[in-house]
Amino acid sequence: MRNLVVAITGASGSVYALRLLDVLVAAGQTVHLTISPAAVEVFKRELGLTFDLNNFNPSDLLAPQGPSSCDVFLQPLKTGPVAGIASSSVSPEDEIPPGKIIYHHYRDYSAGIASGSFLTSGMVICPCSMGTLSSVATGQSQNLIHRAADVHLKERRKLVLVPRETPLSAIALGNMKVLAEAGATILPAMPGFYHDPKSISDLVDFIVARICDQLGVKHALTKRWGDDPR
Repeated sequence: MRNLVVAITGASGSVYALRLLDVLVAAGQTVHLTISPAAVEVFKRELGLTFDLNNFNPSDLLAPQGPSSCDVFLQPLKTGPVAGIASSSVSPEDEIPPGKIIYHHYRDYSAGIASGSFLTSGMVICPCSMGTLSSVATGQSQNLIHRAADVHLKERRKLVLVPRETPLSAIALGNMKVLAEAGATILPAMPGFYHDPKSISDLVDFIVARICDQLGVKHALTKRWGDDPR
């Protein structure tokens, strides 16, 4: 197993985060998870999921909490238990030991991911709010999310930011340029259509697949360009 850091912040696109966690755990990864308070509000509004960051268990995030207005997003994804085994749609391998999620409060600077001495294989902020983008670009380190991202930049490790905003201001574009020049990968939640999507879940999987590619995580979420020549 490898240590991967996943941070969820208060941009629209909670479903991307849920699917990403599902796929990473199914692929046998050890995920160090941290969540901003704004992300909690977005989860409630978009997916009808509620939880307390001060008394949080990773299973609270993926466990069913009753009917949701966004079940159309969740059901096709076949989101499994936090420590579940991958389905064939997630991984090309048949037998993969399930990974795990280790939660860190966004104010806990004693967490290993706050230090460069704690080895990881990469970090993704998904979705990434414009406020988080700005804080990382300017090195503010006001919470564990910002600090962990700063660590990945200074240690020259993979850092993937998944902004979900439109239109983009000159300030946001400037921050993205600064981060790209510092070594981060800017991966906007802009799904493609060449893989012939049939559902919203197909569009979600497109983005999650690209994130996994950046992190070096094997998957079989989407058809790749050239796999099905016409």
